[in-house]
Amino acid sequence: MKKEEFLEKLKIELKISKNSEYTFRNYFNSVKKFFDFIKKQPDEITEDDVKLYIAENLSESSSSSIILFLSAIKYAFSSILKKDITAGIKRPKKEKKLPTVLTKDEVKKLLDSISNEKSKLMISLMYACGLRVSELINLKIDDLDFNEKIGHIRQAKGRKDRIFNIPDFIFEQLSKQVFKQQQLGEKYLFTGPKGKLTPRNLQKIVSNAAKKAGIKKEVHCHTLRHSFATHLLEDGTDIRYIQALLGHIFKLFLDTQI
Repeated sequence: MKKEEFLEKLKIELKISKNSEYTFRNYFNSVKKFFDFIKKQPDEITEDDVKLYIAENLSESSSSSIILFLSAIKYAFSSILKKDITAGIKRPKKEKKLPTVLTKDEVKKLLDSISNEKSKLMISLMYACGLRVSELINLKIDDLDFNEKIGHIRQAKGRKDRIFNIPDFIFEQLSKQVFKQQQLGEKYLFTGPKGKLTPRNLQKIVSNAAKKAGIKKEVHCHTLRHSFATHLLEDGTDIRYIQALLGHIFKLFLDTQI
C-alpha cells in the first residue's frame, strides 16, 4: 500500500470514529510528517523507523508531544494495517506542569484591551463559561435558550453534552449577535469573513490582547478556561460543581488550587 492510499484510509477512519477536529488534525498531520521523513511505504515501516523519527525530530519536545505522536502512529497502523508498530516503545512520563492562570485584574485588562465588539464578546464568553476553543467555534444559534438563560455544548471532549449559564453581563450582546447572524443566514453563533472560525483566529485575538494589556505571562485561549476554574475556587465554589461546569478539567490543576 502506498502512503497516499494509507493517508486517505486514515482520513476515513478518523471521520467514522467521530474524532474531534483537534484529534483529526493532529493525528493526520503527525502521520503525514512521519511518512515525509521516513520515505518508505507503510508496509515497510518498522518500530526502528518510529524510534528514529522521535530521536531526530522530537528529542527536544515535551513528553506530551511524543505521546501524541505515538498515539497517532498506533491508531493509524492498528486501524489500517492491523498492527501496532509502537508496541515495543516505552512512553515517556507526562510532565506535571501547572497551567498559566490570570488574576481577575489581568482578565479585566485583557478584555478591556479588545476594541472589536465581536472579538470581545467571544473572549468574554470563553472566560465567563469556561469554554474550550472548539466549543465556542462550534456553538450554534440554536444551542442558546435565552428564555432559560442557558446554552448547550453538544458532543464536547469525550463526546459529552453539557449546559452553561448565559452570563447577565453579555446577555444583551449575545442577543444582538444572534440577530445579526440570523440576518446573514448563518447557523453558527460566530463566523468570520471566510466562514467558520478557526482556533488560530481566536488565539490571535487572545495573544494580541494580552500583549496590548501588558500581560507578561504566556496566554492562550485555554488560559481563560483555567482562570475561570481558579476564580470559582477562590470564590468558594465546590470543586465537584466546577468539574460539572467544565465537563473536564485537569485533576492535578484543581488539586493544587485547594
